[in-house]
Amino acid sequence: MAAVHPIERLRYVARAGGAPPSSLVREAAGALAGFADDPAGLVTACRRLVDRHPQVGPMWWLAARILQAPNPVAEAWRVADELDEDPTAGVLAAAIPEAAAVVVIGWPELIGSALRRRGDLEVLVVDALGEGTALARRLRSSLEDVVEVAESGLSAAVAASDLVLVEALAMGEGGAVATSGSWAAAAVARSAGVPAWVVAGAGRVLPPPLWEALARRLDDDPEEPWERPYEVVPLDLVSQVVAPGGPEGVEAALARADCPVAPELLRPIGA
Repeated sequence: MAAVHPIERLRYVARAGGAPPSSLVREAAGALAGFADDPAGLVTACRRLVDRHPQVGPMWWLAARILQAPNPVAEAWRVADELDEDPTAGVLAAAIPEAAAVVVIGWPELIGSALRRRGDLEVLVVDALGEGTALARRLRSSLEDVVEVAESGLSAAVAASDLVLVEALAMGEGGAVATSGSWAAAAVARSAGVPAWVVAGAGRVLPPPLWEALARRLDDDPEEPWERPYEVVPLDLVSQVVAPGGPEGVEAALARADCPVAPELLRPIGA
């Protein structure tokens, strides 16, 4: 097979939608590695990717680390390996209380992986974005008690549960970007006295300058807020954050933002 030109591979990643963040970023790492001999092209490629996928924290993590690394190719594959080895799903599986009734929204990548490791849970899957049915089907291979919940039943499901799990696509001082419906679930959980945990795996927590750049791009999204597949969940609704190193408080989670700030990413292309 003929090799794919780096620009074509980049276009493929930029157009991709609906893929899990880890898969998307692994493809992006391969695309960006093709610009190793073109520093100016690498900067433009990184900016295009975060402009196209602003809600994906690991994409910012990848781009910032590559742009600040002395060896961008080695750094690209290092990031991909760290995502492959992210222990957050296992940490979450161990942290969920025994025999708990758990609410999840849509098909979150890390949460879905964690739930498959626990056969003692009741899982209420809210069918956000039409993804809940597919996750419920997948979970039934390892769990006996899986319930599909229409979006109209979200509040009742949360009130009847022991725990709400919200997966952060990205997280910073302004909140956690998560699947639409997550804000409502967290708000109902607070009202009903049910704990809501944010699951923030590798590359999801961003330092303030990158979070602000991400938030500005989300604000510029031409879609109306109620039409978007994501929303920003206020962190004051969150009981704790499940991170690669274990459960922790919100402030501790924000303090572990571990990627450099690449000035090239702070403004979108054309700004």
